Amino acid sequence: MLLNAAPIRILGLRLSAGPSTQTRNISRLRFRGRLPKSSNPTHEAPTPKRKWTRRAAALGFLSAGTVVTLNNYDPARHATLAIDRISRCVWAVGLSAWDYKRTLAKAYENEDATIQAYSDCHYRSAKRLLHALQHNGGIFIKLGQHMSSVQMLPYEWTSTMRPLQDQCIPSSYEALDAMVLHDTGKSIDELYIEFDPNPIGVASLAQVHVGRERATGKKVAVKLQHPHLEEFAEIDMATATWCLAWIKTLFPEFEFTWLGEEMRQNLPLELDFRHEAGNAARATADFAKHRYTALYIPKVYHSTKRVMTMEFIEGARVDDLEYLQHYHIDRNRVSQELSRIFSEMVYLNGCKSWISAVCSFALLTDRASPISVFHADPHPGNLLIRPAPPNSRSPYNFEICLLDHGLYFDIDDELRVNYAHLWLSLIAPPSAQTHANRRKYAQLVGKIDPEMYPVFESAITGRANLKAVEDQADTTSLGFKRAGSLLDSLPQSEEEIDAIRRAVLQKEGLIEMVFELLRRMPRRVLMILKLNDLTRNLDTSLKTTHTQARIFTIVARYCSLAVWIDQRNQFFSELRRSGPSLSAFYNFASSWISFHTYYDGLRLIEIGMDINARIRTTSAWLRGLWANGFVGAERAAAGLDI
Repeated sequence: MLLNAAPIRILGLRLSAGPSTQTRNISRLRFRGRLPKSSNPTHEAPTPKRKWTRRAAALGFLSAGTVVTLNNYDPARHATLAIDRISRCVWAVGLSAWDYKRTLAKAYENEDATIQAYSDCHYRSAKRLLHALQHNGGIFIKLGQHMSSVQMLPYEWTSTMRPLQDQCIPSSYEALDAMVLHDTGKSIDELYIEFDPNPIGVASLAQVHVGRERATGKKVAVKLQHPHLEEFAEIDMATATWCLAWIKTLFPEFEFTWLGEEMRQNLPLELDFRHEAGNAARATADFAKHRYTALYIPKVYHSTKRVMTMEFIEGARVDDLEYLQHYHIDRNRVSQELSRIFSEMVYLNGCKSWISAVCSFALLTDRASPISVFHADPHPGNLLIRPAPPNSRSPYNFEICLLDHGLYFDIDDELRVNYAHLWLSLIAPPSAQTHANRRKYAQLVGKIDPEMYPVFESAITGRANLKAVEDQADTTSLGFKRAGSLLDSLPQSEEEIDAIRRAVLQKEGLIEMVFELLRRMPRRVLMILKLNDLTRNLDTSLKTTHTQARIFTIVARYCSLAVWIDQRNQFFSELRRSGPSLSAFYNFASSWISFHTYYDGLRLIEIGMDINARIRTTSAWLRGLWANGFVGAERAAAGLDI
């Protein structure tokens, strides 16, 4: 057989047993660097111009393909956005977690240096996350807004996140018009005779415009969801959940997974305006049983998932002192009514009748509902005040209008009653039994163990820890007096504010304890704390002449009523189950007497507080009169500068 370099033909194909000697020699020389690549005898080397032409064409085809894919293939676009948002959040959160590790592990020269280092770390971390949330926008803004309202977080965090309450970018008119047409089948011009393209309010999820309905001619408020939210909601929720889970894995002591869980549970409800309309209807029905109430909930005329038309309310923010002074509205009454409204929601919404609860002349079938619901997003932007119109049910010359009913929480009967017991123990004078009750109900309400109780108590009351019966000193080392209960607490001093802040910044392990407290506490309890914080902050913003103990007494009266309703229901249940007995009637009578003693006693305390507040207001009026005449007197009485 002849197997050499000569070519062989098989089935018409010309094959070669191997490369020619010439080709092998050229390849060997090229490998050794003796010949340039252009020495290929069979292929002409491409010119530099042709190389760049090919590269530009490939780049153009790749870019065009990427654009087409991102515009027409949702999974690809969503994946790209998710990667971009995740990387931004991971960088901010990971760097902040490392910053905390490094700061907390370092030893410092003295106490002041420690406090300053911790405070700086809080600010640096909060600013990193703020930048990431602002850049991502949308739902991430909502996440930051929620963080700004969690009062147990360090002040540096809440103050840094607070600008997110007012830094929401409006959607364009064109995008809104396209969304309205898609959801309703009609454009904005077809639905409304007049429509102001400039929103009167912009939030993280929606914006509100003023319009006039074409069908009825009524002036209305039109709430429109930001069009981009629906497409990116799932991406943002998945991104936030993944980032928080990643933090938990790497840094278990800094856990925020509860934020992601809460957002995934509640955000879909907030993005459906039909759910909001249902909440508004339920809240209206809950307060319809009252003959007199200062609360007013605007009517919802019609709603789709992303478009809602409501009654337009002329009013101002509830803490606008100039507006209150102009319409001669008593700011003390405003603060008190806010406390009553939210206490009614939390403690008594499940009660079938206020009168039957107080008088206890209820039928055996008159039982409280096991579920109450309350507004869980009560920041000042959702509260308007206006002069009471004709035929108003308000007992005063004003109405408080509650807006934005997208986020409501339910609270079961057991949690509601236990929280009422806890609040009553905070009102009670210090004693061994009071001390035990505070810790008992803290455990039942929030799974709070004795080590965590001081932090929990400060979160509820907004004050340094109350004095226990075994404590010998009435004052702290910083000089401010410790109250034995909320009723005898004095106005918060700068020393007390500084003491709380120093404790959070300095005490070893306290930061981790706060995070652990936030993780284990039921979301309903966190929302109730948010309500408490709102009433305290508004009381301060309104510059009331009563002390904060005044709003504490209002909450205590509602708590005592909630406890009495529970005891009354237990009595009726016992009658149905076992029949009448002497011990059951004795317990019922004792509960009834205890309730009225406590409830009516608090009412007498409230009257005394109101008289004292009126004296202070009158004194301010006289000082203003002396300084600037009647105009100065009116402004001074309204809490304004003269």
